[in-house]
Amino acid sequence: MSDAQRSVEVVRVRGGARAADVDRAAAEEPLEIRLHDRPFAVIMRTPGADRELAAGFLLAERVIRAADDLGTIAHCTDRAEGPAKAGHHVRESGTRENVVNVTLATGSREAVERMLADRRQVTTSSSCGLCGRQTIESLATDVAPVRSTWTVSASLISTLPERLRARQAVFDDTGGLHAAGLFARDGTLVDVAEDVGRHNAVDKIVGRVLMRDGLPLADHLLFVSGRTSFEIVQKAIVAGIPLIAAVSAPSTLAIDLAREFGVTLAGFVRGAGFNIYAHPQRIES
Repeated sequence: MSDAQRSVEVVRVRGGARAADVDRAAAEEPLEIRLHDRPFAVIMRTPGADRELAAGFLLAERVIRAADDLGTIAHCTDRAEGPAKAGHHVRESGTRENVVNVTLATGSREAVERMLADRRQVTTSSSCGLCGRQTIESLATDVAPVRSTWTVSASLISTLPERLRARQAVFDDTGGLHAAGLFARDGTLVDVAEDVGRHNAVDKIVGRVLMRDGLPLADHLLFVSGRTSFEIVQKAIVAGIPLIAAVSAPSTLAIDLAREFGVTLAGFVRGAGFNIYAHPQRIES
């Protein structure tokens, strides 16, 4: 069984009868991200692709702007600190599974200290991707609008939920994870990530591409299994993704951001129908 799930004892109730049984639940654990060995953020996530998650998160937070800004990113080995804190599992080798340390290739000690001082230390929950921001004003992204002019068919958009669902291995076992899928313009599923948080799944995908120096993703589209909120659109914009679609609804702030930055935003993609909330010209009937 993978780290993304674990066995749990349950009592099943069926037709008035009760029976003890064992089920599988999606794992949710804290991931502490450190900058130059200093605590920066704690993200509630499903274990797996932690380095990619950290890279994608730091890109969205604008701590880094490109792959060249990353020096090293690795799980910590804090053998000298004694017993691990709650949630910080330690392997026999001394590696803390739930702590990653990032060093910046382009960041001076003074710059790192400023970033740490400016950030309010909070836990980022699995349902909120930007809870650590200090003000609404600081949410404003500092990247250029998306300019891609390619189009896809409405029929292709309608196939995305089924194509993504077919790759949700952990969801099949637990029923408790969101998924994000990165698709090519012809509908080919390029990458998929599952997590208890929608935004974490997006960060894992974007971080993986970032670490390969593959940004921007101007020829790709993003599909998410839940609703589309501000942070999902913000992460897509930073990655240069021109089209986002989702099974559920977008928020008003997500719609406003998509309209302002040239991103096509579709929601309620179910069966042969869906709604387009921003820049409908990229989807042809």
